[in-house]
Amino acid sequence: MKDLFSLSGKTIAVIGAGSGIGQAVAIGVARQGGHVICLDLNAAGAAATAASIAEAGGSAQADAVDITNATSVRDALANSLHKRSTLDGLVCTPAVNVRKPILSYSVEEFDRVINMNLRGNFIVLQVAGQLMSAQRHGSIVLFSSIRSLVTEPGQSVYSMTKAGIVQLVRTAATEWGEKGVRVNAVGPGVIETPLTAPIKAQPAWYQAYADKTPMKRWAQAEEMAGPTIFLLSDAASYVTGTILFADGGWLANDGRFQPPGM
Repeated sequence: MKDLFSLSGKTIAVIGAGSGIGQAVAIGVARQGGHVICLDLNAAGAAATAASIAEAGGSAQADAVDITNATSVRDALANSLHKRSTLDGLVCTPAVNVRKPILSYSVEEFDRVINMNLRGNFIVLQVAGQLMSAQRHGSIVLFSSIRSLVTEPGQSVYSMTKAGIVQLVRTAATEWGEKGVRVNAVGPGVIETPLTAPIKAQPAWYQAYADKTPMKRWAQAEEMAGPTIFLLSDAASYVTGTILFADGGWLANDGRFQPPGM
């Protein structure tokens, strides 16, 4: 059964590989035997991740990419694949968040979040879908969030984009299923990454999020590698058009009061 989760012989592009969840996923893919194309807007970060993979005996290369620019995405994948026969999988993790009440949001801030989280993911999905549809196989994994289902004050635009990613995934799965292309999303809960560093800097806020999770802790970025690798692997050969929540039970926990004697 362990071979079902192997990525040996597969070429997987990981966008966001320079840090956080993307870096953890890239390292995880390499440990499962995959050749990793490490892509990031931060070219130095992507290169550092690829170098660490190579030092550990894995196979990786790196390049820069701007997911909000279609030409950049096409060029990055084309340049990376010129010595590879196919693109077997692609993961896209980058996102941005501006935490503000709706009445305080500026149009410029709205555009910034939409441009990265929705437009960027759409571009990546479209370019990868074109390549994989032509070769008639592949697995695409986008990153959504628990915020696709539940939200809180200050999360309006971010939550909207994460819900939008789920619908992109579902639609792509219906359009490309007959071509052998699977499309899914991972829905993290609270993860310690550069994006959530401002929360960690405020102990009360950080602890409140930990307490909301039945496991009473935040996740580490490395804990998102397993769910992602599952969706990339043959173990998920009949899984498409869905979101896999890796949230420590956040969405299952309705309420903060624990009855006496429990």
